[in-house]
Amino acid sequence: MKNEYDVIVIGGGPAGYPAAIRAAQHGLSAACIDDWQNYDGSRAFGGTCLNAGCIPSKAMLESSELVHRAHEEFAVHGIGVGQVEVDLAKMQKRKAGIVRQLTGGIEMLLKSNKVDGLKGRGRLLSENRVEYTDPDGETHVLQARDVIIATGSTPIELPSLPFDGERIVDSWGALEFSEVPARLGVIGAGVIGLELGSVWRRLGAEVTVLEALDSFLPMADKAVAREAQKQFKRQGLDIRLGARVSGAELGDTGVTLHYTDALFGDGVDVARDSRGFIEVDEHCRTGLARVWAVGDCVRGPMLAHKATEEGVMVADLIAGEVGEVNYDVIPSVIYTAPEIAWVGRTEQSLAEDGIEFKAGQVPFGPNGRAKAMEQATGFVKILADKASDEILGVHIIGPMAGELIAEAVLAMEYQASAEDLQRTVHGHPTLSEVLHEAALAADGKAIHAVNR
Repeated sequence: MKNEYDVIVIGGGPAGYPAAIRAAQHGLSAACIDDWQNYDGSRAFGGTCLNAGCIPSKAMLESSELVHRAHEEFAVHGIGVGQVEVDLAKMQKRKAGIVRQLTGGIEMLLKSNKVDGLKGRGRLLSENRVEYTDPDGETHVLQARDVIIATGSTPIELPSLPFDGERIVDSWGALEFSEVPARLGVIGAGVIGLELGSVWRRLGAEVTVLEALDSFLPMADKAVAREAQKQFKRQGLDIRLGARVSGAELGDTGVTLHYTDALFGDGVDVARDSRGFIEVDEHCRTGLARVWAVGDCVRGPMLAHKATEEGVMVADLIAGEVGEVNYDVIPSVIYTAPEIAWVGRTEQSLAEDGIEFKAGQVPFGPNGRAKAMEQATGFVKILADKASDEILGVHIIGPMAGELIAEAVLAMEYQASAEDLQRTVHGHPTLSEVLHEAALAADGKAIHAVNR
């Protein structure tokens, strides 16, 4: 640890550690401070995503999906397995092992890029000084030319439902159950609520999801949301809309407020909006000179990949290079079964803005690969500008949607037209053929599906 750095990053999650690494790649001296602490007291880089969010939830989703398939699908394939037993302790151990491998990998990456990884708490002081409190409680004041705030977000307790670590838990606690709950109530039918509800429903819990809003997945395409709600109901998820928890003060997003806590020292005035997000411009500059903020603590979708790109952009700008994030083509993915993914505009937003568009929608039902996988549900919808043919939005609900959306993101990054996708050869038999057919359907040219 030095006393002075070119760049100090406060936060070691998907926004913070890539920012520190990219800064170091530019030849700048960099430190990354993170105070993440696990239930067992161990400290690790990676933030919520690697330790208690994206990665552990996907590990549990994969395990629970295999249980579901063993119960519901194996017999269709002619596979008899007898009674399926779930060893939750082993499942949790596997999840923890994956997390340890990835968080350990981040420490290795920081070290190999000559970034000082400092475990402990960082706090911004005046004149771009950073107070670092190490795990032993000793404080150090470090000087930086530039400071990047990448502290992420945290769930806040509802006034009427304080966390007790046993029966009332946050999303992290819901991934750590030692036994499958007989009944589980999930407050909020957003991405996290649906994924966690899916995990425990597949493992045998009776799950009720309470959503304060009257509409389901309002951020998604309406047709996708309808199909998702139908599939989740079929799986046994009891989703109740317009259900506000009695006595709790819920906002538009349901149950979670994202904010930073005790991050700034006396005399440090960083503007924040009414929801606690740090206010930044399009390049993530705060109102303070050479102080930047990225990731979940600022505006925009609260997604790990968005946070990473912001961190890299800021490090490039600090180094005097070109840096930019195209916020119009950031994909969103919900890792339920079926998976849900989208990028760009929805039909409703285009209609509201008076933009004339054409749509091509094709189901996975006729697709050979989807049928072989016993996952021939859902569809792909492509929206393109009626005049220019430029692709404006792609919406997928079905198998491997999170992987398929990448082609759409790349196409939109290059401002591709629906015709460009039509003329791109897709392998057969693959799920990607449905994306190809949807592009054809936008012009009434689908070959293997009914044109809509």
